[in-house]
Amino acid sequence: MRLLTAAVTAMALTLGATSAMAAPIEIKFSHVVAENTPKGQMANKFAELVAERLAGKVKVNVFPSSQLFGDNKVLEAMLLGDVQMAAPSLSKFQKYTPTLQLFDLPFLFKDMAAVERFQGSADGQKMLTSLESKGLVGLGYLHNGMKQLSASDPLKVPADASGKKFRIMTSDVLQAQFEAIDAVPLKKPFSEVFTLLQTRAIDGQENTWSNIYSKKFFEVQPFITESNHGVLDYMVVTSAEFWGDLDADLRTEIKAALDEAIAFGNGIAAEKANSDKQAIIDSKRSEVIEISAEDRALWVAAMKPVWAQFSDDIGADLIKAAEASNQ
Repeated sequence: MRLLTAAVTAMALTLGATSAMAAPIEIKFSHVVAENTPKGQMANKFAELVAERLAGKVKVNVFPSSQLFGDNKVLEAMLLGDVQMAAPSLSKFQKYTPTLQLFDLPFLFKDMAAVERFQGSADGQKMLTSLESKGLVGLGYLHNGMKQLSASDPLKVPADASGKKFRIMTSDVLQAQFEAIDAVPLKKPFSEVFTLLQTRAIDGQENTWSNIYSKKFFEVQPFITESNHGVLDYMVVTSAEFWGDLDADLRTEIKAALDEAIAFGNGIAAEKANSDKQAIIDSKRSEVIEISAEDRALWVAAMKPVWAQFSDDIGADLIKAAEASNQ
């Protein structure tokens, strides 16, 4: 009996030691932008919060600037278990669900306040679950800001873009948007944009103030039109398999840290929209063009037919609900 008791005690000690020595769960967080962007700072904040609250249980390793995967490959890698979290632009989910194409529609949202109202609504929150049948779980929306047009020549009216080559993300809506103004859209990775602009392989691109500034696009684009024609937002996403395998209490704590980090990142996005625009103006490397209300109406008239083109795929009622968020 004493031998049996000793054996059980020894086994318990061994199991306890093994449990204590178990490596923490690793979350590889991959993204494509610089660390000083809203997304970059959000990811780093998330890693910090997890380190503070879940030390020894969970560790977040952040891989910025496409160090691990580009946005075109990260979702496939996630489904294979090679990465656990990412925050691709909403355009990147086109192959998984058509509804998220809504966020690429030109001139749908008048400002970021309207975007927030819609994303916080029942319709907006439901869109986070639209990927579950594909093995992905949406955890929250992250802002970058409203998009502007940069180019090698001034863009004041839609006719100025005719024949020019613009880099776009992989998005059929964005392709249609530029084709509507007789421009040539080219789907290229974000990591290649600076070189493409610098070598004049393309004439322009669309992006937010923070991306234009942090990736130094303004240094190789003499003109930026303040068009505010679209929104560039991201969805923080994980795989259903990874998320479902986590202990429920741990999942709750991770989600709480992520929600706090997203709120932090969204605050930075709002600040940088103004400060990075001003930094570009102060650099005198690129001229910021403010279009008149009359000229803006021409852009809207030229691009808005894209809504009808994708209405069946996205859902007419969903587009109407998003448009109503402008009120």
